[in-house]
Amino acid sequence: MNIALPTRMTVDEFLAWAARQESGRYELFDGRVIMQLPQGWGHADLCWRIRGLLTAAITQAGVPYYSAPMGMTVRITEKRAFEPDVLVAPLPEPRQTDLEIPNPVIVVEVLSPSTASRDQSEKVAGYAQVPCIQHYLIVDLEKHQVAWHRRAAGGAFAPPISVHEGALELDPPGITLAIAEIFAPDP
Repeated sequence: MNIALPTRMTVDEFLAWAARQESGRYELFDGRVIMQLPQGWGHADLCWRIRGLLTAAITQAGVPYYSAPMGMTVRITEKRAFEPDVLVAPLPEPRQTDLEIPNPVIVVEVLSPSTASRDQSEKVAGYAQVPCIQHYLIVDLEKHQVAWHRRAAGGAFAPPISVHEGALELDPPGITLAIAEIFAPDP
């Protein structure tokens, strides 16, 4: 199947266009639509696991937040929008027809060969531009580590911390995410 990607558009135009697509995942970089490549089982399984862990942590902490899977759009600028693998945002949950989450506090990207460079450069800079995003987690399945970018005093992202063990204290929203559980083998 060949899809003719539009050449230039705003995020609003992109969201309207994306809603009409029968399949596929897309992001918008400087007005250009970028099609996301299909991911392997390890990537998909890890995304599913992380969302489950975040949902469980939210429930355990009793905080008014929800987690969302890949497929939701985060607006960066008028010509840039990303689709993280997992995100956490405050309640209420969006309407069933919404494509965009306007207020995420945590965004998670799982590295894959096709997106690793962009996830570790352009997306760090992009997510840092969105004031409500307090934590950007880049999960590396091969190295069993998480690069944790977090909002520092003054509003900028602090230099990332590479975490291989222990737990991430993600506040807001006031939850804990154990590194060992992210990479634990299925029972």
